[in-house]
Amino acid sequence: MLKPAESGPPRPERPVGELVHELIENGKAYARAEIDLAKAIAAAKGKALAIPAVLFGVAFICVLAAVVALAIGVVIALETYIGPLAAGFVGMLIFAALAGLLGWAGYNKLRRDF
Repeated sequence: MLKPAESGPPRPERPVGELVHELIENGKAYARAEIDLAKAIAAAKGKALAIPAVLFGVAFICVLAAVVALAIGVVIALETYIGPLAAGFVGMLIFAALAGLLGWAGYNKLRRDF
């Protein structure tokens, strides 16, 4: 049987220990590169989410202010009919019931989906 023609001078045999050491070093370099890539992707996504997160936070504060204004409006409207203390209590009951219903609906949806 014919041997394939070698292109160039013959390469000396390398010891197995050297090959294993090179393989381990290449594996470490590959793992470091993968970790650096993951860090770079996470940093880029974090920077991209910073401004929207601030905008959502400000929007949430505005919604809280709107709910407080609504609650005050309900209490002031009820005050003319049942007095200030009772109006505050009824307003508190209305918004507590609303919060309870929303929380209950969210809990049930979460239980159903998971």
